[in-house]
Amino acid sequence: MPKLKIATFNINGIRSREAALLEWLEKESPDVVCLQELKSPDEAFPIEAINNAGYGAIWHGQKSWNGVAILAKGADPLETRRGLPDDPDLTQSRYIEAAAHGVIVGCIYLPNGNPQPGPKFDYKLEWFEHLIRHAQGLFDSGHPVVLAGDYNVIPTDFDIYNTRSWKKDALLQPESRECYQRLLDQGWTDALRTLYPEERIYTFWDYFRQHWQTNSGLRIDHLLLSADLAPALVGAGVDRWVRDLPKASDHAPTWIELDLKH
Repeated sequence: MPKLKIATFNINGIRSREAALLEWLEKESPDVVCLQELKSPDEAFPIEAINNAGYGAIWHGQKSWNGVAILAKGADPLETRRGLPDDPDLTQSRYIEAAAHGVIVGCIYLPNGNPQPGPKFDYKLEWFEHLIRHAQGLFDSGHPVVLAGDYNVIPTDFDIYNTRSWKKDALLQPESRECYQRLLDQGWTDALRTLYPEERIYTFWDYFRQHWQTNSGLRIDHLLLSADLAPALVGAGVDRWVRDLPKASDHAPTWIELDLKH
């Protein structure tokens, strides 16, 4: 497999968006997929439909909230971790990791953190610290690694249509951004921003005030590459058409393409 397409998609409820997921898999045919916000217990995960679409999967569900999964085309992902080391709240399903098609993939659903200040924001930052520590170990391992998911962080003001009504939001607080930058400082490459340094790219448009129709979005879904994978990056993008489907998730699938011959 000379080229590998890896995508992340906060599906915002896999049972209600199953048809959209299957349509996207058929049309775009990613090799590896990280899903967040399944909002479904393990037993309700639609594994039969996903298998019929040509994908193997591992998943870590949770009733009504959170939930993460990794899909691999034509293969079964080999699970390497479920939850972060010393996870601050084991009742929340926010991280799963697997080997798939020669790459270690970490699927992340970072806490939102609102309202802030308060216990939810404190939990966001605590969870982020555990992620940073685990990511350092992955980076230092020398394995090819992609950390993909909904980070619930707007890295800079360039990653949001307008900061005016978001000033108090947990997604762009200095503490959130500082954690994300510390992750990058380990040596990870932010794939979309690397390929499009001067283009406003959004991955999320909320359901309010015609934000999708006016392209008033945020970039909060990120794919970070380890040092050996960064030179293999040849493409990246956002499948915006999925956001335009009826009853769509407020996120669109975000993807990268790696040329593993590099």
